[in-house]
Amino acid sequence: MAVRVRFAPSPTGRLHVGNLFVALQNWLFAKAHEGKFLLRLDDTDRQRSTAAFAEGIGEDLRWLGLAWDEQVAQSARGAVYDAAAERLRRGGRLYPCYETPEELALKRKAQLQSHQAPVYDRAALRLGHADRAALEASGRKPHWRFLLDRRETRWDDLVRGPQHIDEASQSDPVLVREDGSYLYTLPSVADDADLGVTHVIRGNDHVTNTGAQVQIFEALGAAVPRFGHLPLLIDATGEGLSKRTGSLSLAELREAGTEPLALLAYLARIGTGEPMRPVHDPGTLVATHDLSRFGASSPRFDPAELAQLNAKHLHETPYDAVADRLAAFGVEQPLWEAVRGNVATLADAAAWKRICSERIEVPREDPPLLEAAAALLPPEPWNEETWSLWTRAVGAATGRKGKALFHPLRLALTGRGDGPELRLLLPLLGRHRAHARLATGNG
Repeated sequence: MAVRVRFAPSPTGRLHVGNLFVALQNWLFAKAHEGKFLLRLDDTDRQRSTAAFAEGIGEDLRWLGLAWDEQVAQSARGAVYDAAAERLRRGGRLYPCYETPEELALKRKAQLQSHQAPVYDRAALRLGHADRAALEASGRKPHWRFLLDRRETRWDDLVRGPQHIDEASQSDPVLVREDGSYLYTLPSVADDADLGVTHVIRGNDHVTNTGAQVQIFEALGAAVPRFGHLPLLIDATGEGLSKRTGSLSLAELREAGTEPLALLAYLARIGTGEPMRPVHDPGTLVATHDLSRFGASSPRFDPAELAQLNAKHLHETPYDAVADRLAAFGVEQPLWEAVRGNVATLADAAAWKRICSERIEVPREDPPLLEAAAALLPPEPWNEETWSLWTRAVGAATGRKGKALFHPLRLALTGRGDGPELRLLLPLLGRHRAHARLATGNG
């Protein structure tokens, strides 16, 4: 059977790195097995779901190159869920319950006080037709629970290995609310069954749900997918990630100059113990993808570590790979080759473009040295050997050497105390601009 996986975000906010971590593992798994990657928008929360957030999810995935093969929205699939609920009712696996939230809370409190597990007692199953009719006549509307087989459910988890849940210790899950709307579980299972999803790869906060979902698949007569439960990412402070708090949103990372492949490389390896290194082809990540590498502990997403990887990625990036984006800054190949080893984001190249081509004021730390250096500037044309020949002449004339020679020259030529090799930058500055900065501090 062809592999089919899905990423199922809710369009109630912009994606954060925790969402992307799950999306990426699904995408890589699909590519590694020549399968399909489905995007399912879980947009049944009508108050919080918006078209703008749905478009933002698509924008984020397209930016990262995570193309999907099919897309569906749960808001348009009510007939699928109605059919699934009806099949469960006919099979005696979905039954009406009439307890109010307050009554259920009292039951749980009494169970806990008696040192019993707070498991629903299935009192609704003991109601007769007349009992149900009387409750409904009084204004009560039922919610609907799935009748679990109280047995142990086992599966071989793609990430965690052999797992089991004793469903005797679980309450029958509510699948349908009093107003007839569906909770997450039934639409999710019905969609996976209807869309032929073969592998469900998601966060480990869903582990305890899996036993019940396996039974729902079976009750619907559907093939049970393989499950894989990933560790949940935490931020640098150890807190969980949340769209509601705007944790490390992809939109913010993009705005900050994060390179898509650097972010993908980071999230492909976080939590695996493998060294962080740049990749320049997503196929490299596909070829090495292995869900079993992830441990049980929550990986810590460190923006500083990502920034380091982002810089390394750019240091290795050839001009042709970023030429279109550099054109927006007016940066051509000679400048990129000169500065790429000193940029943290692509926008840093634009700063060096301004330094090399616009009038700026620069510090004049050692005026006698700078005046001598200005007088000794050789005629153009200049090349990569000009810097060495010129500084040797300046050193011989002034007696300066080492830092006392090079630091004031760098500061006067670029306005910065560090940066790219000046043998590469000097020809880009040109003699006129270099002379003006050395002689007057403005050029």
